[in-house]
Amino acid sequence: MAAAAMFTLTMTGCGKKSAGGASAEALPSGAVPVPSGVVAVPKPAAASGVELVKSGPLSFAPIAKQADPSVVTIATIGEEVESFPGFSMRGRRRETKGLGTGFIIDKDGTLLTNNHVIEGADVINVRLADNREYPGKLVGRDPRTDVAVLRLEAKDKPVFQPLPLGDSDSTEVGDWTVAIGNPFGLSHTVSAGIISAKGRTRDDVPLDPAGYYNFLQTDASINPGNSGGPLLNLRGEVVGVNTAIRGGGAQGIGFAIPINMVKQLLPMLLRDGRVTRSAIGVRIRDVHDLAPEDRTELKLTDDKGAIIEYVMPNGPADKADLKPGDVIVAFDGQPIERGSLLTWLASTAGVGKTVTLRVLRQGQAFDLKVTLIELQDKELGKQQRRFAPAPNLP
Repeated sequence: MAAAAMFTLTMTGCGKKSAGGASAEALPSGAVPVPSGVVAVPKPAAASGVELVKSGPLSFAPIAKQADPSVVTIATIGEEVESFPGFSMRGRRRETKGLGTGFIIDKDGTLLTNNHVIEGADVINVRLADNREYPGKLVGRDPRTDVAVLRLEAKDKPVFQPLPLGDSDSTEVGDWTVAIGNPFGLSHTVSAGIISAKGRTRDDVPLDPAGYYNFLQTDASINPGNSGGPLLNLRGEVVGVNTAIRGGGAQGIGFAIPINMVKQLLPMLLRDGRVTRSAIGVRIRDVHDLAPEDRTELKLTDDKGAIIEYVMPNGPADKADLKPGDVIVAFDGQPIERGSLLTWLASTAGVGKTVTLRVLRQGQAFDLKVTLIELQDKELGKQQRRFAPAPNLP
């Protein structure tokens, strides 16, 4: 089972622990021209029925050279209290240190990294590729997506070199990727691979059960210390933020947060320092998880959609007359194949926004309008539910 697999957040250091109960340890716009030196490979004769690769790099050096000045090393210092079970004495305080990666996204020195890289840090130091060092100020963070935004506090007001943010939705399985980071403290290590899979969820990467996950999977080498570093396409654009690896002896299985997820949250993090999420007021699970006889009872013809297992009293869904057993198959016209997509769309649509849900009830389809409220998990967490609880609330 996926939940039994070992996963590691790719940041080195002591005193860091991942959220959630899974086996995980805390360790770690715009298009630009193709960098000069990325040469097209001549297209060979195509075999019948096979579309061959049209082009590819002879070297990743131009991409690495262009991106490297924007990649930073993040060193943190914090403090934790060691507890002694069974003793009434106060715990002993000890210093903790951590190491991760980040990358600059604007000329003023704003940078992105993982939340677990800086979580619990009292001091954040950032070192550039040319060995300049600056204090890092926390601007905003979102534990649920493991994203954090820092700003370099530079008194000399230098102009920094940012990395362009690409379009992770346009990446395809098999596309080349380049990762840059600080694995095991080996600063500015470059590795290459491909996108191995897309849409990896909390079932595939069981870290924080309250998290929003839609990971890109890559076989570009990622190790402890790579956390927060960029995953780049062949245009030198960031398509992901390297975050986790599968442990237990697995090789070539790394996970990155799609940059499009980050771009949706970035305005709120820069403005408010946190993410305010909207909600429908239901708890759901995937139709895919239902037994065949349950799908038959509900008159469902396929396994797509999110079934409602609980409706919050007097919430938006309740006021719209949604009921347990209803299946949401579209959100504002976007088809819902899995509940994780509904959760993400509902949480990022905006508090106060009115959306249209396409609903199936006993095989009959109809539309309902719902005005979203601010996410309130604590209320729903106290309720009894008909189905096994889904790990999040849309």
